[in-house]
Amino acid sequence: MAPAPRIAFFGGSFDPPHLGHLAVARAARTALALDTVFFAPVGAQPLKPKGSTASFDHRVAMTCLAIADEPAFQLSLIDAPAVRPNYTVDTLHALRATLTANSELFCLIGADSFLGLAHWHHGAEIPFVASLVVAARPGQPLSDLTPFLPAGITLAEPPTPVHASHGVDLRRALLRNPAGATAPLYLLPGLHVDISASDLRRDLRDPDRHHALPAPVRDYITTHNLYASSAGQLVRPPAMHKKQ
Repeated sequence: MAPAPRIAFFGGSFDPPHLGHLAVARAARTALALDTVFFAPVGAQPLKPKGSTASFDHRVAMTCLAIADEPAFQLSLIDAPAVRPNYTVDTLHALRATLTANSELFCLIGADSFLGLAHWHHGAEIPFVASLVVAARPGQPLSDLTPFLPAGITLAEPPTPVHASHGVDLRRALLRNPAGATAPLYLLPGLHVDISASDLRRDLRDPDRHHALPAPVRDYITTHNLYASSAGQLVRPPAMHKKQ
């Protein structure tokens, strides 16, 4: 019998996709022996009402360039703009419906997103649709998870080390919902990727910032004059026609 496919959903604005995103995905792939990581640019995030700076089409194009040399990374349009808000729980249900019954589904998020999970639409349901994989960020060590769990979710088992594969530290906790069901929660506490997309957009003219971007993404931004600033205000690029 073939082993169960291990799939991770990695959603986000990717505005722009940077080396931090790639580092997180690589660490998760290594630690959890993932077969595929789906990078899914989001059409509109409910908790970010101002939206993204670059259009969805530009963000899709940049994401394709960023992951082009990574065979295990694939673009997903499952979170494309829709008439409804792009709720992660709905997207994960939709993605799971496309997978084989024995597939293991993970949801890769940063520590900053996990800290706001209690405010997500049906946030308490998400860890039971796809196992959460939370990547630490500088200043967010994930030492105490309990205050950030959605209402009704408890920590059945605290984080314990699983293994350190190729230098990637992985820890596993166990969550329990009011019905008594349990779900694993994985932590990547050893990551110290200090790259912020908002900082990149604001200071992209600083040459030091260029090193945080894959070269093809940097060239794309230059070619299409994305994130150009005028009097401190970001300029939205014109929409592109999708080729997919």
